[in-house]
Amino acid sequence: MRDLPEGKEKRNICFIGVGSNLGDPLSNCLDAIAHVASLEQTTLTKQSSLYRTEPVGFKDQGWFVNGVIEVKTAHSPRTLLSALKGIEYEMGRKEGQRWGPRLIDLDILFYGQEILNEEALVIPHPELHKRRFVLIPLNEIAAYVIHPTFGVSVQGLLDRLEDNSEVVPVDRGHTVT
Repeated sequence: MRDLPEGKEKRNICFIGVGSNLGDPLSNCLDAIAHVASLEQTTLTKQSSLYRTEPVGFKDQGWFVNGVIEVKTAHSPRTLLSALKGIEYEMGRKEGQRWGPRLIDLDILFYGQEILNEEALVIPHPELHKRRFVLIPLNEIAAYVIHPTFGVSVQGLLDRLEDNSEVVPVDRGHTVT
């Protein structure tokens, strides 16, 4: 393996899902993206459109705003997860019902081609291939990325998707409720 030049650390391409359905979901998502972009040793490289999305799982709640960002980071998967949880906490997220309402949610979808299966961290995200609200924005910025477990591109996962929940682009000139 070739040594990196002095001051250059290896950076991995990661995709992070962003979502909110409490307070001002659009502002929450934009604020969270800004927080992620400001992390040390991390560069925001792509950002999907934001989408108004129908709740999945627990249906009796407000619709979400969701999107996906691509970052290059020198952080390990665990350190990145810790940083994302710190952003959620700083923004006021409280633990609650699974798939329930949330002020902000930041999920590592892919971390390069890594496959991790730990109690607190599973990469690729174990639900991403089942969720239209993840695959639509992910496909927008990374249709070519291959899911390391399934060997299928994001576009291929979207083409095979059985989830028919509604995912509509957000018009940033209007309030999302």
